[in-house]
Amino acid sequence: MSTSTIAVTGATGAQGGAAARALIASGHRVRALTRDPAGPAAEALRALGADVRRADFDDRASLDAALAGADALFAVTTPFGTDVDAEVRQGRALVDAAVAARLGHVVLTSAAHADRGTGIPHYESKFLVERHLYASGLTWTVIGPAAFMDNYASGWTLEGLREGSFAWPMPGGQPLALVCARDIGAFAALALRRRAAFAGRRVDIAADALDPAAIAAALTHAAGRPVAHHEVPLEVVRGYSEDLAAMFAYFASAGLDVDVAALRREFPEVGWQSFADWAAAQDWPALLSAPPAARPGAKG
Repeated sequence: MSTSTIAVTGATGAQGGAAARALIASGHRVRALTRDPAGPAAEALRALGADVRRADFDDRASLDAALAGADALFAVTTPFGTDVDAEVRQGRALVDAAVAARLGHVVLTSAAHADRGTGIPHYESKFLVERHLYASGLTWTVIGPAAFMDNYASGWTLEGLREGSFAWPMPGGQPLALVCARDIGAFAALALRRRAAFAGRRVDIAADALDPAAIAAALTHAAGRPVAHHEVPLEVVRGYSEDLAAMFAYFASAGLDVDVAALRREFPEVGWQSFADWAAAQDWPALLSAPPAARPGAKG
């Protein structure tokens, strides 16, 4: 499979970018799909050897052109910046384009527990895309990442860290399964390298599970400055997004029960990063001294 041409959607984003880099490192030919092929993130992928192509989920002709001649696809969809209805529409269009291109394998990233009727709008939309993929006749693998470690170095979390507060809408003692974008990319590359073993599998993935108090302690150690957990009321989150409030309510009640130990045993080649590993790799002096950004919603 080392000479396969693999198309990667969202290639200039966190998950797609991580998958593209992992696939390039594995010896694959990567076709990086993006709406902005001239942007700096696209240029960085081009410098690594990726073939950068323009593709827009709402432009079927661009999808058909971008997938023509590819062997497989790494697919990621998002409601952020659009809405859940758009995510479903765009995800189905991508699957349909993959069918038309007769791709040999599709690896789709969804969300951990998206197949469990969580009631979280952007989890439900992802599961609708999953179901469309299952019915497509394509050979598939679905990855369900847990909560993203990467969100703790941006947005409202970073704003709070500048003031020594890990502001998070969960009780201090409630564990949360976590994974970083690098590990999602590495797992996707593994699935595309071992296609027969992963065909027809849906795998929820996480590399660590910590409660907010332990996350604050790890951030204190990594950033070299005191950080204390502060539980943000769900009503505050609901003022920004009903979707995100539903997600945090689910995290605090049902939780994400991903078997981290089993994943580490079965897939050691991923090189799973603990939260402490991930936090230690961040440039906290630069992050904490940068001007505050507009507060985006955290993504689960």
